[in-house]
This record gives sequence, structure tokens and C-alpha cells, in this order.
Amino acid sequence: MTTQNQPLDLLEGYYDSVPRAAGRAEDFGPLTLFVRETAGWPYYARPTLDWTGPAATAKDVERVRERQRELGVPEAFEWVAEVSPGLREAVAATGLRVHAHPLMVLTEDLPLPEPHPLVRVLGPEDPFLASALAVPHVAFAAPGTAVGEAGLAELAAAITDRAGEVPGAADRIRAGRTVLAAAVEDGVALCSGMHLPVGRVSEIAGVGTLPSARRRGLGLAVTAALVADARAAGVDTLFLSAGTRTWPVCTAGWDSPGWPRPSSRSPRSLRSPRSPRGPPSSGYGPPASRSSTRVASERKTQPLRTPASATAEGPAASPSPP
Repeated sequence: MTTQNQPLDLLEGYYDSVPRAAGRAEDFGPLTLFVRETAGWPYYARPTLDWTGPAATAKDVERVRERQRELGVPEAFEWVAEVSPGLREAVAATGLRVHAHPLMVLTEDLPLPEPHPLVRVLGPEDPFLASALAVPHVAFAAPGTAVGEAGLAELAAAITDRAGEVPGAADRIRAGRTVLAAAVEDGVALCSGMHLPVGRVSEIAGVGTLPSARRRGLGLAVTAALVADARAAGVDTLFLSAGTRTWPVCTAGWDSPGWPRPSSRSPRSLRSPRSPRGPPSSGYGPPASRSSTRVASERKTQPLRTPASATAEGPAASPSPP
């Protein structure tokens, strides 16, 4: 059984809604498995929305894992700790390692930096759409924030490998389900990220910078552009889930649901602005955790000054492209 906790209940509805736009839901009682039916990042299993029966057990988790293996999709689970407090134990009992990710909601009073000259929101026919979709894959294959070796050659290969994802992404942009922003220089996207609106709620996800172009503030600039777009569209609640231990550097101004800011009011829905965690919980972005075939990710609200990061994967799992 899940625990009621505003504003997390609002996010639970969001987590349940987003994957349904591009996939199907399979019922496993206290757990729901989302299976993607279009090109893109694979989905996950998570607690069934508004479930009132017994909490998920290790046996329930094993049933879902068997189905995931049958489908040939990652054995991935995602949940919010405060809403489903007992799921961590059930998942861990099946041999998965659980990784925790801070979950944060943007506060209303955060000013945005000036627009970056390289950054813009892309339309469905934008010539840089392919590189903007590919660059996070290269970014999350080389975790961290230090300047890395992967550059234009690796990006070109990723563009070729993922060319089949472009039409579907263009359709989602056209339908208003995805907003993609990118920093473009010399004919290629060096950094990109997205927000995924559902009504007046949206998640910022999949913000990644080409390793050779890091340390230039492009991730922050792309995130700010996404926040500005969400504000302009009337989004009331904007959130993200950080995926690395460096998240406080890029997410100043974000609060955890249920945690008061130092010397300030408690956080509430946002009308103003990880680097969000690699992907979105919605499955559109490339979280570092999804590089494994066995993943359990627990979102947990964290005080802004107490960073934490973790993930869950099988003990014998080895990284592989998502």
C-alpha cells in the first residue's frame, strides 16, 4: 500500500501518465510494468497508482522481473521512497542493488540567468534534432562533469545509431509531449535536455553535455531554457531527480518536496527554475542507471544541503547501451 503525501501524490500521477503515451501498462497487482512500444529509452516497473491492497513483496518483484526478461527489456524498477516505503526491501530481497536519487521541486522565486546565445528550443523539423537526441547518450556513457575525450566522432556515431528515434521524437514534440532544448555550435548540438509536460506538471530530464564540451555552463543554460519554456507554458509544478553526487552545483534553487528551505517557507509548486539525473523518470531521458540491464532506482526527497546519490542493479550486471 502506498502512503499519501502531498505534493508527492501529484508526482505519482505524473509518473503513471507519461509512459502511457508511448507504451502499454501490464498489471502485476501492486506493481505496474510499462512497456515501450515506440523507439526510445525503455521503461520500467513502478508501484501501481492508487493501489489499496497489500504492499508489493519480493515474490511480486520476481514476477515482474521474469516478464521483463521474457520481453528482453531491462529489469528496471523506479519508485518514490516516501510514497512506497516498503518497496526497497522487497526489491533488494530479489538481488537487485537499490540506488537512491534526490527528488527536487523547483521553488517559485528563483531568477533565471540570461538566455545563452547557443541555446534554443528545437522544433520537430529542426536540422539539429538528430544530434540533440544523440548527445545525451554520449554524455551518460562517460559519467561525471570533468572534460572528457568523447567528442564529435562519438557523437556522429551515436547520430547514425539512433537515427530511427528521430521521427518518434519529432512526433512527441509536435504533440507537445516533449520539449527539447539544445546548445548548438558549429552545426552540432553539444548539450541537450528536455522537459515532459503533462497538464501543469513537467519533469526536466536527460540533460547531458558532450564530454569534450563540458565545463562551459551549457548544462545550466539548457536547464534554464527548459525552465523558461515550462513557465511560459503555464507549468505549475516542475521537478527533477538528480543522478550524480555533483547535483548541488547545477540545481541550486531546487527543493525537496516536504523539506523546508533554510530560513524560508516550505517548498510548493513551481512557476519559476539535474543538471537533472541523466534521464527522466518518465523514461524519455538517459539516466546513468539505465546503462545497466538490471536497475532499481529509488527517488527520495533530500534537503538541498545533503546530497545523496545511488542506484540499484543486479550484482552481476554490466553496463550496456540502453
